[in-house]
Amino acid sequence: MPAAESRAARVVHLDGRYVIPGLWDEHVHMTQWALHSNRLDLSAAASAHEAAAAVGLYVHHADPSVTSVGVGFRDALWPDVPTLEMLDAATGNQPTALISHDLHCVWLNSAAARRYGVEVDAGGLLREEPAFAVTRDLGKLPDSLVDGWVRDAARAAAARGVVGVVDFEMTWNRDVWLRRIADGFDAVRVDAGVYPKDLERARNDGMRTGLELDGGRGLLRVGPLKVLIDGSLNTRTAFCSDPYPDGSYGLLTVSEGELLSLLRRGREYGFVPAVHAIGDAANRVALDAFERAGIGGRIEHAQFVGAEDLARFGSLGVTASVQPVHALDDRDAAESNWSGRTQRAFPLRSLLDAGATLALGSDAPVAPLDPWAGMSAATTRSRQDGRGPWYPQECISRRQALVASARGSSRIRVGDLADLVVLDADPLAVSDAEFGALPVAATLLAGRFTYDGGLA
Repeated sequence: MPAAESRAARVVHLDGRYVIPGLWDEHVHMTQWALHSNRLDLSAAASAHEAAAAVGLYVHHADPSVTSVGVGFRDALWPDVPTLEMLDAATGNQPTALISHDLHCVWLNSAAARRYGVEVDAGGLLREEPAFAVTRDLGKLPDSLVDGWVRDAARAAAARGVVGVVDFEMTWNRDVWLRRIADGFDAVRVDAGVYPKDLERARNDGMRTGLELDGGRGLLRVGPLKVLIDGSLNTRTAFCSDPYPDGSYGLLTVSEGELLSLLRRGREYGFVPAVHAIGDAANRVALDAFERAGIGGRIEHAQFVGAEDLARFGSLGVTASVQPVHALDDRDAAESNWSGRTQRAFPLRSLLDAGATLALGSDAPVAPLDPWAGMSAATTRSRQDGRGPWYPQECISRRQALVASARGSSRIRVGDLADLVVLDADPLAVSDAEFGALPVAATLLAGRFTYDGGLA
């Protein structure tokens, strides 16, 4: 090192701490996560009536010019059924919208339905694209307010060792992030996904997956092309080979022909496809399309995969972008819907053994943006709450979980970008309970502290 650089170098003594490559969350909805953190949490509601009662208390003194929003409800396990009448009785004329934990369903009262110009049935429920549209409208708050919440959320993520996120917010996301970075956002790197409706616009602007964007200060790149082809488990719209209790099989929201056309067009434009597929039938459709298109890419979620399809991930070069906490969140719902047939659920070990590459994420706000919670779920299949692990044979090792959370990096090498995490304990040696909440001493992005727990 030249003398001038040597004099300018800063030396930080780590006092025997452990250093690992920086961690990525490969699937987030960053704006929704920030909004979620500032809305009424309904995740503990055990029934529709309980959720409505909690909302009634929340909106008692609310401003009717502002829609009241609750998040996180899980109606797949409720003993009763949500109704418009029930929510209207609890909320009156206060516009109220409740977003399910998987983001695929919104429960509206009549006042909110009128405000957003949508028709609802006797249940008051919207699913899939109509729900997404209302959710987007609910996020139309002042940029300065939302950007501040996003900045806080990103700093909290950095405090857990996160150096980057793949953001699949359902919007034209490039300009949003350029604005935030111009205003000083610098906590994490961002790969901003693109949706099919914006693909031509992205191409015309010269964008392609992996391109570092001008004005992004080295933090912003173009992410994958995100294509949703089925729904979710909680909403009973994931496209599955086995029927739900009501006899339905879920929804295939993009036809096989349309998907193949999108993959080919994305390849032509330089985009890596990221296909949302939760049900085993949807995963087969996605893998068939990748094979026919002759390209690799990503499948987001891969929650249910048939045994005959496991090896296709590796042979086709398709990364399984998975969210391990969902295995714990959806355990009861899966057993309720497919009792005795859930061995295909979240097959992380089987995917690895079959040659697949795993990339771990949270799908925040569906699960918290915390890589240690995800890695704990992947390695234990349990919440450490006294309940036995769910299909423990599908656990992966801690080393495998760390690699899948660090974009394949297993060690730190000279010349690597200094995206680093400093830990107070050896992540391979602590107990299971400690691993899931492992303290982070510091996080560095290109050698710059984005979180300092007292080292600097």
